[in-house]
Amino acid sequence: MVKFEWGSRTYVMGVINVTPDSFSGDGLGDDADAAVALALGMAKGGADMLDVGGMSSRPGHQEIPGQAELDRVISVLPRISARVQLPISIDTYRYEVAEAAIENGATIINDIWGLQREPRLADLAARERCMLVLMHNQEGTDYEELLPDVLASLRRSVAVAEAAGVPRDQLVIDPGIGFGKTAEQNLEILQRLDELKALGLPILLGTSRKSTIGKVLGLPVEDRLEGTAATVALGIAAGADIIRVHDVAPMVRVARMADAVVRGRWHEPEVEA
Repeated sequence: MVKFEWGSRTYVMGVINVTPDSFSGDGLGDDADAAVALALGMAKGGADMLDVGGMSSRPGHQEIPGQAELDRVISVLPRISARVQLPISIDTYRYEVAEAAIENGATIINDIWGLQREPRLADLAARERCMLVLMHNQEGTDYEELLPDVLASLRRSVAVAEAAGVPRDQLVIDPGIGFGKTAEQNLEILQRLDELKALGLPILLGTSRKSTIGKVLGLPVEDRLEGTAATVALGIAAGADIIRVHDVAPMVRVARMADAVVRGRWHEPEVEA
């Protein structure tokens, strides 16, 4: 398992959707060549890790059979892992898909249901020594108190993972922007992101091209780069350790600038732009 130096800088996770129906308009369907080309481009753009998903989780999405998700993922993972020397995450909440992905090069499990749908993913992560991302998610948008409820849910996910033998240094939490939350609730999560530090775990933030940005700015998905950049910079200031993004190269630059301000981490480039 790759070791990350949390707190030293912000890590950038590039999104590779091998689906035909991604909300962000970047779904590659079954075009394995395009997925490999995208992975190579993200690596060149400065990504620290890649996140491969074979089923859309957009609002109103239709679940596909597990075999279909598995086929999509396995059609690209071996080729990507052979060409790109970066940690690869599998974006799934299905055990069989995660297990096959690990056999084909993945070293991170990104579970958008935080072990609520499939707690066996914790057993898999423990056995294979994989990093495990636990995201907050729920059906509907009703909360007694938003942040306390999100924190309580994440604590339960962490407890399940630790009970299965996953060490804390393999765990990452994600507040789940856009999942089981209204636009107003997403904004509140971003405003209070630093409260997640109470769990003492690295924080992954996934705001890239999300509908909340579109609602605030009145812009379609293809015009949300600046809105994404704002949430990334503010998220880093509030404590995000990983940003999950579609537009890797520009968000790497945003992260580096934010790190220079927030963490005092920077160096002059060899060649001035």
